[in-house]
Amino acid sequence: MSNTRECLQLLQLVTNAELKESPVYVPMHPFEELNEQEVKHIDSGLSPSEQVQQAINCLPLPSEKIVNGLKPSFRRWTIMDYYKAYSSGEITPCMVAEQLVTAIRESSSPPMDMAFFINYDAEDILRQAKESTRRYGRGEPISALDGVPIAIKDEIDCSPYPTTGGTKWLHKFRSCKGDACCVMRLKSCGAVIIGKTNMHELGAGTSGINPHYGATRNPYNPGMISGGSSSGSAAVVAAGLCPVALGVDGGGSVRMPAALCGVVGFKPTFGRVPHSGVLPLNWTVGMVGVLAGTIEDAFIVYAAINGPLPSHETSAIPLPKVYFPLLQSTNSVSNVILARYGEWFSDCGDDIRTCCSQALHQLSEKFGWKTVDVTIPDIESMRLAHYLTIGSECTAALSSYLEKLDNAESGWDLRVALCVYGSFSGEEYIKAQKLRSRQMQFHRNIFTKADVIVTPTVGVTAYPIFDDALKTGELDYINGAALVRYQIAGNFLGLPAVSVPVGYDKNGLPIGLQFIGRPWSEPTLIHIAYAMQSLCVSKYRKPQVFYDLLKID
Repeated sequence: MSNTRECLQLLQLVTNAELKESPVYVPMHPFEELNEQEVKHIDSGLSPSEQVQQAINCLPLPSEKIVNGLKPSFRRWTIMDYYKAYSSGEITPCMVAEQLVTAIRESSSPPMDMAFFINYDAEDILRQAKESTRRYGRGEPISALDGVPIAIKDEIDCSPYPTTGGTKWLHKFRSCKGDACCVMRLKSCGAVIIGKTNMHELGAGTSGINPHYGATRNPYNPGMISGGSSSGSAAVVAAGLCPVALGVDGGGSVRMPAALCGVVGFKPTFGRVPHSGVLPLNWTVGMVGVLAGTIEDAFIVYAAINGPLPSHETSAIPLPKVYFPLLQSTNSVSNVILARYGEWFSDCGDDIRTCCSQALHQLSEKFGWKTVDVTIPDIESMRLAHYLTIGSECTAALSSYLEKLDNAESGWDLRVALCVYGSFSGEEYIKAQKLRSRQMQFHRNIFTKADVIVTPTVGVTAYPIFDDALKTGELDYINGAALVRYQIAGNFLGLPAVSVPVGYDKNGLPIGLQFIGRPWSEPTLIHIAYAMQSLCVSKYRKPQVFYDLLKID
């Protein structure tokens, strides 16, 4: 319990802080025109499938056709690969679904026990695939997402499944009454929802080790963690079971596992994607995010799920305009300025520091983009203020359930987390929101000098899963702190952020580089991520656990 005492002692930094700023309770930024380069304005009122088509129109022409096979270097199948294969009749959604169900069963059983999913329904997967196959047979697919397998983190409502939040008890108190808005939009595009992915219990940790549903294992080395809390969503994409999955990012929970599993993790600006139908565990720091094999696929799914909030999610500020990046023109994006806080950037493992520094150098060499040095004050205080905020919101959201809960139903790590969360006071919560206000001012100033802030995504690569953690959950605050080190601004301040795979450590484990943008700057972030991906894609490696569902020569 010494880790808990240290955590509480550190939180005194927030408790004892003297702050003149007014508190900011919700990081909802007023929309402003950013005059971004190479973007296209998207009309409001388009359907999700129409927005998907708009995104596809922004993609570069493929350098090779699917029928010509893959280059020798490894790459995952993309949404457009599936769409072209289905449209040609070479493969059908039913054929993919049958292979997928077999792969899920195999990976979920001994000796693999990858623990990718909490719940999946083979009959429902095959039903959706049959409907999609009929649409392609008639020449009437709904969109490029029609028949494409997509997984959903078990923090997001998705019928016909319960929403467990990674627990053994939450779904008993809170029933799933329908689809979350983001899931509804994907289904309206014809996507085949393949199940609910595993997650760290209640999102209260960073390892992805769940004592109830198993530790989600990293496809690059099954003895290592996949990261959390959207562990299953990152791992299924890395393993080739689907090109895209949805996660929820309350404290790096999309970007961390994306980096550890060698995939893209994209978290939009707070308020860009409706939060309705998502467990209300962290309503001012959490955002639905996308995990994908490529930035193009993350963009396509972002196009499907973003848009005006449902009528019951009212906002006092005008709805933000939507712009999409013209990725066929990324090479024309010039004069990008990247902000780097050197001491913070270097606070990571040697392999990560070297790899991420080399990636930055490549961007400079290829595109002529510049890096400027900045300082971000009080980073540790911001991390603790975020922890206090997410913990307070979690206990407030679950208070009626926690009164009835038998602690024995939860893992040890969640029990400790809830104990710490319950110790926070209203005064401390308000001080944390004052710190949020201060940090928003700090970051606003940085964005007058630079387009994005660049950091490693995490401070360590994937570490081993120990047997004693499998039954109880894991309490590892040292590695946990290293994993969340670069995550907090995206959540606490509501900023968009993306993690892109840029290389591997000496053990072959993936490394990610993160770009954090100003509010509503998703097009610029996607441009930058696409540029970074283009420089690294030839070095991408095939994971130890990988399923080739299209099997096209």
